[in-house]
Amino acid sequence: MTRFEVVRDPLWNNIRLEPEALAIVDTPAVQRLRYVRQLGHAFLVYPGATHTRFEHALGTYHLARRVLAQLDEPEGGGRRPDPAEGLAVRIAALLHDIGHYPFSHALEEAGLPHHEDLAARHLATGPLAGVLERLGLPASRLLPLIQGTSPSPLAGIVAGSLDVDKLDYLSRDATMCGVPYGVIDVDRLLTSLTLADGRLALHAKGLAALESLLFAKYQMYRNVYWHHAVRSATAMFKRLVRRTIAARRMTADTVAVATDDGLTHELQQHDPTGLAAALRERRLAKRALDIAGTDLPAETATWPATDPDLLQRVEERLARDAGLGPDELFLDFPSKPGMLDVTIPVVGRSGGAAQHIGLPRVAAELHRSAQRLRVFVMQPVSIPAKVVIDLVTKPREEVAASF
Repeated sequence: MTRFEVVRDPLWNNIRLEPEALAIVDTPAVQRLRYVRQLGHAFLVYPGATHTRFEHALGTYHLARRVLAQLDEPEGGGRRPDPAEGLAVRIAALLHDIGHYPFSHALEEAGLPHHEDLAARHLATGPLAGVLERLGLPASRLLPLIQGTSPSPLAGIVAGSLDVDKLDYLSRDATMCGVPYGVIDVDRLLTSLTLADGRLALHAKGLAALESLLFAKYQMYRNVYWHHAVRSATAMFKRLVRRTIAARRMTADTVAVATDDGLTHELQQHDPTGLAAALRERRLAKRALDIAGTDLPAETATWPATDPDLLQRVEERLARDAGLGPDELFLDFPSKPGMLDVTIPVVGRSGGAAQHIGLPRVAAELHRSAQRLRVFVMQPVSIPAKVVIDLVTKPREEVAASF
């Protein structure tokens, strides 16, 4: 009899792990994900948000199995997937976050390499690499699926505008945070998927469910991921880690393979900024400035979200001008302009899904309405709004020349 295990999951109930997945789950690299929270410091706002990358990995694997099983049914209407290709997709879904840092995406914002780029390190070395080789699934086969560069017709299941990663994390994050914003008709979306013209496609019956997914994503960014206290803690944490790496007390490589608690412990050992203790005790920086994206000029710069070195120089100057210490002020203006991008084709209709649903047509305005320009401070001070607005409307080169 084929060995398998059933894991009880609060979101999907029963998750059945096939022998290949079991062998991979039992490796140290995957077990590390049990100790990496999915939502970083969001638990400081939503106490239930302590779920981990491990739970998310199992859920993503589970949904990949469901998609492949649905595509394999004769009434699915498209080309049936190759079994070996299907196994690669399931394992890629299980391992899609294998390179993830502690504390969600904060360290990518801080200037460290993206977690998809770090996946190669885990897939090509250690016990996990050995298991993958025995399964005939080397890193060279899985990485393109994880990084979204694979030509496989099934690649969109792992990395695409309607991938199982989004279906799990939006549903799981909303459930664990206790908010109603991430409700998605997952069953409708899964049964609407097919293979057409050599790629993953959507039947027209799934368009309404796809639009609800995009709106759920917008709502989760607006209300959870970019919540002011979450962003304050994230800004403090980014500065703390950047100072620690700059002082050579830790390296980017050691940070990348740490767990949440392990990294927290190391950061507390020597912390001249005081930020580690402040985070531990939830003494978060408060808002001295908070401006809705829709109240800003239509054209704003991307450098606050994409250039952490310049951002820190600006923050230190603003802190000095306000009479604060160099680690007592944080400027935050998160940006995700592709938040509502969708490129999946629709069976029997010309063009892609974006042409047949309304949200992508107003994507830019919705992105602006989710954004907030904030300045967080550790001590009460007055921050001139005009100064900050002028900064975020200037191009990077002009700001860099002044700082």
